[in-house]
Amino acid sequence: MRLAVISDIHGNLLALEAVLADIRVRGADLTVNLGDCCAGPLWPRETFELLQSLNLPTVRGNHDRWMGSRAREGMGPAMAYEHDQLTPEQRAALGALPATVRLDGDVLGIHGTPTDDMTFLLEERLEGRFHLLRPAEISERLGKVDASLVLCGHSHNPQLVGIPGGPLIVNPGSVGCPLYAEGPDAPISNARSPHARYAIVSRQGKTWSADLIAVAYDWDRAAERARANAHPAWARALVTGSVL
Repeated sequence: MRLAVISDIHGNLLALEAVLADIRVRGADLTVNLGDCCAGPLWPRETFELLQSLNLPTVRGNHDRWMGSRAREGMGPAMAYEHDQLTPEQRAALGALPATVRLDGDVLGIHGTPTDDMTFLLEERLEGRFHLLRPAEISERLGKVDASLVLCGHSHNPQLVGIPGGPLIVNPGSVGCPLYAEGPDAPISNARSPHARYAIVSRQGKTWSADLIAVAYDWDRAAERARANAHPAWARALVTGSVL
C-alpha cells in the first residue's frame, strides 16, 4: 500500500495543485487529507471545490471545525475572509468532516491528537519554537491506539517518529502555509523553506517507509494574493517560510 498524505492546505490552491501534480508523477494508491483545508486569505472557495471534486478521505482540522460552528462576529480577518468566500453549505460540510479516519484497517489519520484537534501530537512549544517530545510523552498524547501507522498534522512541522513498541507517526507538514503561528506576534514554527510539503508512505510487509517531500510552486503569486487581500504577514510567510 502506498499513501500520499497532505495536510494544512489553508486555501493555498497553487500549492495544492503543485502537490497533486507531484503525487501523480510519483504514484499513490490513495491520498488522504488531514484537515485545515481552506483557512486563510488565499483561495478558500476554489480550494474547497477542488477538494470536493477529488472526494479524498479527509479529517476535520480545528479551522474546519470552527468554520462549521462559529459565527462570523469575532472572527479574525483571515478567518472572516474564508467565511465570506464559502457558502453556508460549504462551511457546514467542513464542520461535518470526521475527527479521525481509518485506512486499510490499521492506519489512523488525525489532525492533532486522537481526542483533541488543538493539541500537537509530536511537539511542545518552548521559547517560541517547536521541540520534539520524548517517546513516552508522545505515547501519552496518543493514548491506546491500535494502529501501525498514525498520520497527523496541525503543527505544519514535517516529522517522522517511531515509537518503540508502537506505531510509526508521520506529520507531512503543511501543503499551503509553511509557518504555524498563534497570531501576528507569536510565530512558533522553526525556520524552513516556502515549499509545499507532503509525504508518501508505503508498506512493505509489516513495516512502513516514508518520504517527506518539498515541492516548489509559485509562492510569489500566492504572496501577491495575500497582499491583495490585505494580509502582508501571510505574504511574508509564504515567500520566506520562516517569519511573520
